Amino acid sequence: MLSKNTVKYIQSLQQKKLRDSYQCFIAEGPKLVTELLKGGLFTCQEIYALPQWIQLLPAGMVEIYGSRIFEVEDFELEKISGQSTPNQVLAIFKQKQADPSPDFKNKISLVLDEIQDPGNLGTIIRIADWFGIQNIICSLHTTELYNPKVVQSSMASLGRVNVIYCDLAAFLAMQKIKKYATVLAGTPLQKCTSVKEGFIVIGNEAKGIKEDLIALCDEKITISRIGQAESLNAAVATGIILHHLVHA
Repeated sequence: MLSKNTVKYIQSLQQKKLRDSYQCFIAEGPKLVTELLKGGLFTCQEIYALPQWIQLLPAGMVEIYGSRIFEVEDFELEKISGQSTPNQVLAIFKQKQADPSPDFKNKISLVLDEIQDPGNLGTIIRIADWFGIQNIICSLHTTELYNPKVVQSSMASLGRVNVIYCDLAAFLAMQKIKKYATVLAGTPLQKCTSVKEGFIVIGNEAKGIKEDLIALCDEKITISRIGQAESLNAAVATGIILHHLVHA
């Protein structure tokens, strides 16, 4: 039986302020938790799981994490879960410190200007991982990396992509590497050659990239529109742009 203090602590990790204070985050569901455990990129503190999940855990993982696994009943998982339909297991991991000064040479890096939707940020991280992007630089007002919805949608890619938060204007002004602003009126992607090194700037879902940041970029690029849709989802646009610029 989970104590009231344990329940209160786990519930508190749904709040950014307390995630920052404890330097922890929550992951839920068999696939996500198992991938994070296998990846070994985050330190697992505690696992709260239904018996059926524990029974299917490989013997090697039981040996490693056995003392940190706590069997719970359905009603207990419902109390601590942040999901409307809890899914077998909830784990608490320590946050990983980002590398604040990675080497950007000979690499494509993403720059995100005030991405607000956690699902978008998580999906962008996963897309970046797919295309071998090692670094994402986020504005200070981009949604928080360890928001449960970001964790859920990024899956284990969360640990493989270095995500930095900083003042983008100051950051871009310092960079000598070419910077590409993704806008509605720019050079069509089909006219762009492949990119081996550079920063690709993706804007806010509703407002796009701020004008002062566009002014710091060397080239404007766009996804040609054929139909009547007003805009593309930020994560979808990121996938299209990376697919073209990496493989062009």
